[in-house]
Amino acid sequence: MLFRRRSSLTPTRAAALAEALHAPTFELVPLKNALDQAAFLPAGATISVTASPAKGIEATVSLCEQLQTRGFRAVPHLSARMIRDRGHLSELIAWLEGAGVDRAFVVGGDAKEPGDYPDGLALLRAMAEIGHPLSEIGIPAYPQGHAFIADAPLLEALRAKASYASYMTTQLCFDPSAIASWLAARRAEGVTLPVHLGLPGVAEPQRLLAISARIGVADTHRFLVKNTRFIARLIRSGGFYRPDGLLEGLAPHIADPAMGIVDLHLYTFNAVDITERWRMAYLERLSARIAS
Repeated sequence: MLFRRRSSLTPTRAAALAEALHAPTFELVPLKNALDQAAFLPAGATISVTASPAKGIEATVSLCEQLQTRGFRAVPHLSARMIRDRGHLSELIAWLEGAGVDRAFVVGGDAKEPGDYPDGLALLRAMAEIGHPLSEIGIPAYPQGHAFIADAPLLEALRAKASYASYMTTQLCFDPSAIASWLAARRAEGVTLPVHLGLPGVAEPQRLLAISARIGVADTHRFLVKNTRFIARLIRSGGFYRPDGLLEGLAPHIADPAMGIVDLHLYTFNAVDITERWRMAYLERLSARIAS
């Protein structure tokens, strides 16, 4: 039923989607249900753990440590504005090394009063000076821009951070053409970082609002404000979003080696159980499409 209406999804593109969805990165928020939700994930899955001022950076690292002991590969969000100074940074790096964490995602963050690191670039430079055991470092990319940063300085920062990073992850965006044109422009400019495509999992707007209120993260709230028509349509249709259409729109670009898309990053909003059920069902449909 799904693919009868979507003739643009050729077997080749379906195969590219299946490969990308086979072992994506799953994002969790460090709430009380995080470990319970992680239990729904495949053994050894890569889990990205967010950071927020309300919870503190220690909550992020602590959850990563617990996930590592359960056999997952944890990726902490190191929020620059939440790290006080060089001493605090050194403590966090030692904690991560002791926990066996070998990857991190560096963001500027939402803390209103920063310490010594006002943005992601400042933190990346400090980490390089101190030295760290991380084999991979990710940075954010914004296909539809940033709520508080103009496009020109945002792109300048991306280019400056690229030399410190291993990959870039696109932030929430529901427009495949916007993602594709942004990425094509970056490739034309010479930005070669591999891309992890940020993809919303199965979600309901009420859950996004609840998580936003509980953890104090501005990003989710900003998204909801910017996409009021989308949210209204979700509520009228029963309240659940599924990323099938977004994936189909991105399929030609995922299948194109020149775009350098190497992974999918699933924003689960701590609803891993329903997102994982969707992922497995979608993979089954993709298998049928590949075989047709």
